[in-house]
Amino acid sequence: MLRRPFARILLRAAVVAVLGGGFCLPSAATAASATAAAHLPKDKHIVHTDAAAAPIDFPTIAERYGPAVVSISAAPPDQPSSAPALRTIDTDDPFAAFFNRIAPQQPERPEQGSQPMANAPGAVGGTGSGFIISADGLVLSTAHIVDQMEEVTVSLPDRREFKGKVLTVDPQTDVALIKIDATKLPTVKLGDSSRVRVGESVLTVGAPERFEHTVTAGIVTATARTLPDGSKFAFFQTDVSRNPDNSGGPVFNRAGEVIGIDVQIYAGADRATSLAFAIPINEAIEVRTRLQASRNATQSAPGVHVQDVSPGVAVALGLPRPAGALVNAVEPGTLLAARGVKPGDVIVQFGERNVDSAADFVDDMATLPAGADIAVKLIRNRKPMTIRITAAAAAGEAPQSAGSGFGTPQDEAVSGDRLGLIMHALNEDERRMSDLPIGMMVDSVSGPAANAGIRPGDIVLSLNDTLVESPEQAAALETKAGKTVAVLIQRDHVRSFVSIKLR
Repeated sequence: MLRRPFARILLRAAVVAVLGGGFCLPSAATAASATAAAHLPKDKHIVHTDAAAAPIDFPTIAERYGPAVVSISAAPPDQPSSAPALRTIDTDDPFAAFFNRIAPQQPERPEQGSQPMANAPGAVGGTGSGFIISADGLVLSTAHIVDQMEEVTVSLPDRREFKGKVLTVDPQTDVALIKIDATKLPTVKLGDSSRVRVGESVLTVGAPERFEHTVTAGIVTATARTLPDGSKFAFFQTDVSRNPDNSGGPVFNRAGEVIGIDVQIYAGADRATSLAFAIPINEAIEVRTRLQASRNATQSAPGVHVQDVSPGVAVALGLPRPAGALVNAVEPGTLLAARGVKPGDVIVQFGERNVDSAADFVDDMATLPAGADIAVKLIRNRKPMTIRITAAAAAGEAPQSAGSGFGTPQDEAVSGDRLGLIMHALNEDERRMSDLPIGMMVDSVSGPAANAGIRPGDIVLSLNDTLVESPEQAAALETKAGKTVAVLIQRDHVRSFVSIKLR
């Protein structure tokens, strides 16, 4: 067992931070809208129309873009979805600083599962709205609605329902990005929130469950400001009427462009009934940009790190097209290292399947059946070649001298039947590559863990709120866990919680 007190404290703090914020990508502090706008011209969805120069009447906006506004229903583990409910604002919530300004003495946060206190500010959670920003099913909403929820259902105005996958929740901006498996969907038009002015008219559209759209109009009453403590409050404020169903929905300007995401915040009894804020759309675009960057970054499969082949790299390597998985690192002593795979190789075929991207190869490696013998075609120095790899014949089997197994035999252990993970404690090389002092490398996945999306090559940091340092500790925690366990993993230097229903 490693004994690094300071490193352990740092990692424990990171776990607490992620627990407080839910599923999140690592990000810098929230930038002001004007700073985010500097990157907007690169986004094909963004337009820069002068709202005052090309006004559209509000009924036309509601009719034109209403089909892209969706209803979102989210449920915590082992609970059905319900009507909109208040979720008490955490102290690290981006809105907490604002309410501390108008009411410095906030009551203590109620225990989890209890009702919000009368004087505690809260946000709408559980159900709300969202809006489609890409025809292939990318949906924007607020983190308050889906954060720490296990099941998310997205309902379209045409009565179709889809299971939503939460791609990321950014607690710094309160932005949630959700993906549904659909194509040719209606979309909204994104504007530039750095141009929002106090006094301009806005329209919010919501999609309450099982009802027609609700529409509310108002004006912008305040834009981004600096609070007395010196912190930046990037959200702008409107006077739109209270409507819980609109929370998470789009805020349109008179040009029919989305300039923000509606957030309904309910204050205590001694203050206004509710305050309507809007997350600047530029902030949401930054979250999406960071997510895309993380997807394009190095991905991990057991023993190898790969990335997508860009058009420029394809030309440089003499490839006929930008496709395949480009190897940029191979861990010594692993299966692929023993088979001679080297940095610079481009993997183009795995068995009978073509490999078009790094994700394809990672998925193929993750689903490689035990005992399977697979031909892997790759290109090295502009010449095609084929290698063969054989997975371990049984879970926990020690790899042969050629490296045909996953993991290090002396450290490998099955964490248990309930979870479906085989892991080993990080060795020195893995700690160096992952920048982690402790953790458990996932060697193979089955059952509940596989269903939850955990893959070989992921690093397990904690089960629920307990750091994991050894296979024995993981097995003990799993034995006494309830029906669902929250697993903190690191993948490609990005940490996130994954909930697993145990068997």
